[in-house]
Amino acid sequence: MDDYAARGYGGQSVGFGERIGVAVVDFQLAFTDARFPLGGAPLTDRAVGNTATLLAAARAARLPVVSCYTAYSAPEEAPHWKIPPVLEGLRHGSEQARLDPRIEDRTYDYVLCKSAPSIFFQTAAAPIFVRNRVDTVIVTGCTTSGCVRASVIDAFSFGFRVIVPEDCVGDVAEGPHIANLQDVGRRYADVLDLAACLAEIAKLPRLNDR
Repeated sequence: MDDYAARGYGGQSVGFGERIGVAVVDFQLAFTDARFPLGGAPLTDRAVGNTATLLAAARAARLPVVSCYTAYSAPEEAPHWKIPPVLEGLRHGSEQARLDPRIEDRTYDYVLCKSAPSIFFQTAAAPIFVRNRVDTVIVTGCTTSGCVRASVIDAFSFGFRVIVPEDCVGDVAEGPHIANLQDVGRRYADVLDLAACLAEIAKLPRLNDR
């Protein structure tokens, strides 16, 4: 038992509620394609493939899926990022702003553009989930230590139950990936895996269309 656990951190699980939604954070080519400065991390590539499997099950179950990408018209529109490739490459209409085709389904998903780390910050993500009666949000995407973590905290702050499948989120390095999952797992979310999420989705009744 570590010092956090001794003080009660992570002392109970969040669990799944009655209605699941899926948030897909920044699986755009800038972060998933090795041709670009921020792309090609092995953990992120693994996460894209696993999220594609999760999304196939979620769509078949008619669960709401909200996917986002980050883009700006000009650097002046962006927050004060300390990552030059974000300011230089993430432009509206650019290839780097395109969603990875492995997870994209614009005929089904709600697709939003965001300007800050969290998928929920000044976007319609929370109202979309509320309108669809979602009480549990599965957060996938990249990067674990950045935009995924921010999205987890905002989902928690909006009152959703938050589930993070470890193998459906990715980071540049394994250390921050593990450390941030441990930390949100102590406080805000249940950290599970793809198999556990698929099993939960399989239990759901298939009667609520969007």
